[in-house]
Amino acid sequence: MLTTSITKTLNDFYSLLSQLSNDEYSKPCKDLSNSSIGQHVRHSIELFQCLENQYQSGIINYDNRLRDFQLESDVNAAKNAIEMIIDSIDKPNKSLVLVQKMDTLIEIDSNYNRELLYNLEHCIHHQALIKVALLQNEAVAIDENFGVAQSTIEYRKQCAQ
Repeated sequence: MLTTSITKTLNDFYSLLSQLSNDEYSKPCKDLSNSSIGQHVRHSIELFQCLENQYQSGIINYDNRLRDFQLESDVNAAKNAIEMIIDSIDKPNKSLVLVQKMDTLIEIDSNYNRELLYNLEHCIHHQALIKVALLQNEAVAIDENFGVAQSTIEYRKQCAQ
């Protein structure tokens, strides 16, 4: 179920990217505090990539992501990365240690499924920001549930009944 939700969310990103030129994708946007759509997509992709690349070691440190400029400037590079994530996320759950530099280095016990869920929710959050930035662009079709958490979608369905 979790991988199905992630796949849907990433496919929503893929569909959106298919509507954007590299210029639209990488242009700084006032509504995103002058960051670009590409920077938000790259950030979301790289969290999934960190989890994938560090899964085997069992130690996950999201601070150690690549910050790959190509992912934030080239729509096709981002779409290829999304396809690779979708192909790789179906792994057995296992214990992991999340490492984060705060004032000091902290370590928190976690597991693969928990980190997948974190990445999914984080991705949806960035989709919501991107959606706000694109609302003025009538040439881009955005699903009404793009950037909306599943719990909110379910709540809206209940209210409509």
